[in-house]
Amino acid sequence: MRSEKLGMIKKLVIISLIMGMTHNGLLGAQESGQAPMRISPDEAVNLAIKNNLILESARVSNATRKRASDYSWNQFVPSVTISGAFTFDNEKPPPPISIANPMTGEELFKIETPRWGLAFPIQTSLNLSMAMFENMNRLKLDYQGGLISYEKAKLQLERDLRKAYNSMLLLQENISLLKDNIAAAERRMEMARANYRAGLSPELMYLQTQVAVENLKPIIDQAENGLLISMASFAMNLGLPYDTQFELLPVESDINFISLDVQELVRKAATGKPDIQELRHNILLLQSVRKTQSNALLPSLNLSWGITPYTTPPIETMNRTIGGWGKTGSLTIALGLRLHSLFPFVQDRQGIKDIDDMIASTNIGLSQLIQGTEIEIYNIVLSLNKTQITAESQAQTIRLAERSYQLTEQAYRAGLQDLLQVQNAELELEQAKLSMLEQQFNYLNGILDLEYSIGVPYGTILPRTSVSGTD
Repeated sequence: MRSEKLGMIKKLVIISLIMGMTHNGLLGAQESGQAPMRISPDEAVNLAIKNNLILESARVSNATRKRASDYSWNQFVPSVTISGAFTFDNEKPPPPISIANPMTGEELFKIETPRWGLAFPIQTSLNLSMAMFENMNRLKLDYQGGLISYEKAKLQLERDLRKAYNSMLLLQENISLLKDNIAAAERRMEMARANYRAGLSPELMYLQTQVAVENLKPIIDQAENGLLISMASFAMNLGLPYDTQFELLPVESDINFISLDVQELVRKAATGKPDIQELRHNILLLQSVRKTQSNALLPSLNLSWGITPYTTPPIETMNRTIGGWGKTGSLTIALGLRLHSLFPFVQDRQGIKDIDDMIASTNIGLSQLIQGTEIEIYNIVLSLNKTQITAESQAQTIRLAERSYQLTEQAYRAGLQDLLQVQNAELELEQAKLSMLEQQFNYLNGILDLEYSIGVPYGTILPRTSVSGTD
């Protein structure tokens, strides 16, 4: 009985160490005297959703995706460019051209080619293609995918936090029982030492009780350190300092075990599990990317219009001014087709085939995920049923332990048993209750996994577990 008890405690300590993150100075943080933070599971979840860095990063990414989706129409805004230019010929201009009167041959004026000038070109253009319309849909799908990933991360965080909360509660109960055990072991050691000194028992019995006490001490130290590490990891997920100490509110012990329909749960999981939803959406996104690349091979329309106001040095001739401001411009409408893309071996065509392969591979992965989810749900339900049977058996063990404790206490009052036997019977009762608590937490954690697997909020399958000390 004692070896099984110690084995269970060691197992819980190892689980706690794996869940936590190793950090130096945790024991010093506990001894710093800071007041523990009183928190319930619901409060922990709300705080994590608000402060968790992973979720915060996802929110920032989603804000970027939303902005890209909301303004996806801006690709139809034509580009407009305006610039100013000063020109000066490196070469000297040709000699001036003389204009003469054809009747008299008299020179009227000379035209000099200007060496410098100013220009202010304005250019606008717009490219239109079918790929642009599908690109708007792709950006919308990308934003929707970000929302799905965010909800998945939030559900995962809530599940993991609630399971961690339960594990820390159970570890606290184990530490309390360990302290009671070491106190009882020390009492047995004192009794064995007294008997040994009185010559009523051999030295070996005294040494065995002493070894039992010393063996319990490192287990308690390991359990307490494991609890501190778990609390550090818990605090990190809440966005709090690693050395934050928590006062955990105990969960009510009454749990109503329920019957579960595996087929109905599998049917819900096929469409509701966050992992499956995310993968289905990834397939839609890949299909949109493929359509975008296919439409890019179709003819595209280019509209461009430009005007260039310019000025040259004015030339005064016969009371007239030649030169000064002028302008030139054009409107272009062009229909283009990338002829090389018509060949099946070019890069564009091969890229589309690569996307087809990715879609096929993702569909296979989706089928595997659905099959794996069916097995996962089946295993969870089997584990829950086994936990229920074990808990019902443990309830009988508690009743027997309670009866044993009552009889031992009655015998002590009648002078037939010593106080140590009463304390041992009480410890056995507490151990039985702790084993029942372990089964209850196993059941709650299994329900948490099941709710995540079918994609429903916490408390959907099993009514929300109330917490002592809360409204």
